[in-house]
Amino acid sequence: MNQSEDIVALDTETTGFHANGGDRMVEIGAVKIRGNMETGETFHRYINPQGRKVDPGALAVHNLSDDFLKDKEPFRRIVDDFLKFVGGAKIVIHNAKFDMGFLNMEFERCNRPALKNEIIDSLTVAKKRYAGQRNTLDALCTRLGVDASGREYHGALIDSLLLARVWIKMTRLDQLQLPDTATEAETDAVVSAVLDMIPRKRRGSGLVVPATAVEILAHESFFGHKLFKGSDKPILWKAYE
Repeated sequence: MNQSEDIVALDTETTGFHANGGDRMVEIGAVKIRGNMETGETFHRYINPQGRKVDPGALAVHNLSDDFLKDKEPFRRIVDDFLKFVGGAKIVIHNAKFDMGFLNMEFERCNRPALKNEIIDSLTVAKKRYAGQRNTLDALCTRLGVDASGREYHGALIDSLLLARVWIKMTRLDQLQLPDTATEAETDAVVSAVLDMIPRKRRGSGLVVPATAVEILAHESFFGHKLFKGSDKPILWKAYE
């Protein structure tokens, strides 16, 4: 992945769960990252759903009421600002099919062409990396050490920010991952090289060896992200000599 290119993490909130059934977007948020770092650039708007009532199930998720939304601008009034923000960036969305369904319907209502940006579904990426595990945004935040404690309700801006941080963590791990064609011997050689980077000291009792940032990433890439209970720092192993 080109580390100088712009990537936009995006999220929406909606009146309900069926874009083809008349539900509308009520909030959109986006966070720009570049070179695997947050840029501080964000886009955020609440959107008037133009007569579509918020479903009780959706209200329980995002807490955006009909009364709150009634004086907000419709999507057609913000579409140019949105397009200017995303430009030609790749767009990362968690469960992209859902959000893109709503976005494309709004573009169609505005007589605008569908987005031509490359869309990356972070849920698909996470399912490949963490097969057999829960891969909701909440679960990924917990697994990757992204603090989501300040989020009481889902919100497009806060969720896009959390997604940006999750994506940064996942792509940093990708840089250390061997290709699928790597042989067992090649994998063992890389693991041995990483382990050899860690200094060892001979002592009579158990020695806890803290890991450096590079070592943590390498460890996560091969064995998964774990913290030892009772420790505030990731540890690669306990050496007993």
